[in-house]
Amino acid sequence: MKILIADDHAFVRKGIRQIITEEFGDATISEACNSAELLQMVRSEQFSVVISDLSMPGKNALEILKDLKAEEIKVPVIILSMHPEDQYALRVLKAGGSGYLTKESAPEELVKAIRMVLSGKKYISAAVAEQLLIHIDDNSEVALHQKLSDREFTVFKLIATGKTVSEIADMLFLSVPTISTYRTRILEKTGLRTNAEITRYAILHQLV
Repeated sequence: MKILIADDHAFVRKGIRQIITEEFGDATISEACNSAELLQMVRSEQFSVVISDLSMPGKNALEILKDLKAEEIKVPVIILSMHPEDQYALRVLKAGGSGYLTKESAPEELVKAIRMVLSGKKYISAAVAEQLLIHIDDNSEVALHQKLSDREFTVFKLIATGKTVSEIADMLFLSVPTISTYRTRILEKTGLRTNAEITRYAILHQLV
């Protein structure tokens, strides 16, 4: 069994490696510290499962999942993130991910997720299962932020934290005009008019 751990923080990789080693003593473990390394490794090697941080330098995990799907690279990917499940879990599953856990989850949850994914299943928590039921209910109202694409949602959250267009462009390795375009789309889709309204909305819905 070969497992790839991808995270830009060495201490996080070390912690995950320890959990895996204790439960899967025969596993061969590789590490990647950014999205470029992750993609390079899954293109050249076959892994049983990939455990990746949601946000790393370069592409985020949602974009990586879409790249893997486009290139028809079939490898189960479990996403770990500091963001609550209600913000990204459904997006991860829609993008082709096999599971989503917050970094505050107990080690046993990660082990459970790995075992489920290795058996060909997807891992979802009770909270995510409830979200899925709500999502498939045609009569349920869609929150404004759920109308945004994955990249728009990322920009939306950064705007909500007070980041300027230039700062966001630097963080996401994109141009200022591109971020400005995303902001325009966000305002159009949500009906919000200013950055201040984006911030108020995000705070009200506990997105920041």
